[in-house]
Amino acid sequence: MEAAGTTDDRSLHQRVVGGDEDALGELHERFYPLVLGLALRITRDRLVAEDIVQEVFVTFWERPLAFDPDRGSLRSWLATIAHRRAVDHVRAEERRRVAALGPRLTEPEPSPLEDWVLAADEAARVRTAVSRLPGGLREAIELAYYRGRTYRQTAEELGLPEGTVKSRIRLGLRKLADALADEEV
Repeated sequence: MEAAGTTDDRSLHQRVVGGDEDALGELHERFYPLVLGLALRITRDRLVAEDIVQEVFVTFWERPLAFDPDRGSLRSWLATIAHRRAVDHVRAEERRRVAALGPRLTEPEPSPLEDWVLAADEAARVRTAVSRLPGGLREAIELAYYRGRTYRQTAEELGLPEGTVKSRIRLGLRKLADALADEEV
């Protein structure tokens, strides 16, 4: 079963593939807040975040076939692209800062920003992988891990036996581990 908006996203995607500029405008209107918010959270700079938004939608316009609707939602794909661009920007700024200051004579202290960026990058990768899980597995994992439900509470909310929920969570976690391992290649 497809999530709400998925069919619309597929239709918009196909229209963009066909060169329909109005479809790109609709897509921009729909996902601009998501992409801007994500870029702003990571870069903490409105102008840079707006540049990233533009890059994300230009990338989609220029290479719409890079998105495969069978591998996940358009929302997740755009968020992943925005996240990567924002993280790349933060890392590039850090490299420029280090280059401007020259090499350090002592070990650099861990940067809270770098730690935060790496943690945010990892969290986004996991969220994207979760969004690609089949519906039953995804629901069980989201309730248990994102909403902090126990197995029993998750089973009650899904109307399933507790053993089934445990099996779905184990299978979902296994699939997540495989998906994340594949990304490391």
